[in-house]
Amino acid sequence: MTTTSTTSTTSSLEPDSARQGYDRDRAVRVAVLGVGMMGQDHARRLATLTAGAELVAVSDVDVARTDAVAKEFGVRAIHDPKAAIADPEVDALVIATPGFTHEELVLLALEAGKPVLCEKPLTTSAETSRRIVEKEAELGRRLVQVGFMRRFDTGYQQLRALIESGEYGAPLFLHCAHRNATTPPNFSSEQLMLDSVVHEVDVVRYLTGEEIVAIRVIAPRSTTQAPEGLLDPQFVIMETESGVLVDVEIFVNTTFGYEVRTELVAEKGQARIGLPEGMVTQSGAGWGGSIPKDFKERFGVAYDVEFQRWIDAVRAGTNVDGPGVWDGYAAAAVCAAGVESLKTGQRIEIDLGAKP
Repeated sequence: MTTTSTTSTTSSLEPDSARQGYDRDRAVRVAVLGVGMMGQDHARRLATLTAGAELVAVSDVDVARTDAVAKEFGVRAIHDPKAAIADPEVDALVIATPGFTHEELVLLALEAGKPVLCEKPLTTSAETSRRIVEKEAELGRRLVQVGFMRRFDTGYQQLRALIESGEYGAPLFLHCAHRNATTPPNFSSEQLMLDSVVHEVDVVRYLTGEEIVAIRVIAPRSTTQAPEGLLDPQFVIMETESGVLVDVEIFVNTTFGYEVRTELVAEKGQARIGLPEGMVTQSGAGWGGSIPKDFKERFGVAYDVEFQRWIDAVRAGTNVDGPGVWDGYAAAAVCAAGVESLKTGQRIEIDLGAKP
């Protein structure tokens, strides 16, 4: 997949607080847009755990759900997300609406000059994500952080530090597994890439510090536990700029729990994260250890750290402490190439174009 580059002229990055006169001594007033399962979890996190944040409003097109969540946390219900973005009593936004709505909402937030933590994906296509990259570059300041929470997980941070230290030499392989117990209704074969492997795409870039230049997706026979027509599992092969080879087993109807792990094989050593040390066996009937039941259990602490660091960055005027719009765009482009490969069976090369 080739993406046409567009060059934008950027000004020096002046802290948002300096431009808007933000009072760093008071709490950041946050509205959560989208209060499904993820949005409700984020609302709870902001209301009860995140220092320096004040949850002031929730918004969702589902009126009853909005009202119920607003009542639970004692905040305002704003039924139109666009109105929440424009609200003068809202300093910053968490976007947890469906992915197809993200482009419009993020662009409106950029126009309003408000910091955003946007859940993945940044948008649902490389082209729309690129538009956001260029819009932020035109503004000359970073306002959007993308919710790739694994960067805030201790295991991934330790693995990255090991690679950067050079102690084990250059990385050669990354072996990844991403397993879910079940999928929600109407989950499509493409969503294994767009909703799940997108996280592996980002952590590969995070761990190696390199872009992904090619991808191939192979669909073996499907498990009998998958809904009819769903290609599950899938096997993904990615190549980075320097030649690190990455494989990802994505299996989203295992029935036994939620498991995410990564193994590094380098020139002089290897390391793995995501499982207890020692050999374990697992099956639908049971296994010799414990496994998280869902992503909130596996990555709950990472979400907590992510939100705290984001709020700290907003209060400091830098607005972003983690993956930004280029990271969201790169993930969208790689995943789009992965969907193309799933359909064609071919290895797809990826050209992100110039970075503004």
